[in-house]
Amino acid sequence: MTTPAQPADPRRAKRKELLLFLFITVVMFPILSVLIVASYGFSVWFWQMFTGPPTY
Repeated sequence: MTTPAQPADPRRAKRKELLLFLFITVVMFPILSVLIVASYGFSVWFWQMFTGPPTY
């Protein structure tokens, strides 16, 4: 039976994990949310170029 590998320095692993968490929450999530909203807006705009604005 094998045991899972332990990191050489637990403090270093925690610091790396914290930095990765901060990178994801401060950089990646805002960029992804802006890209998702922008792509949705672009697709609606592109769709309306062919079908015209919605009429109710």
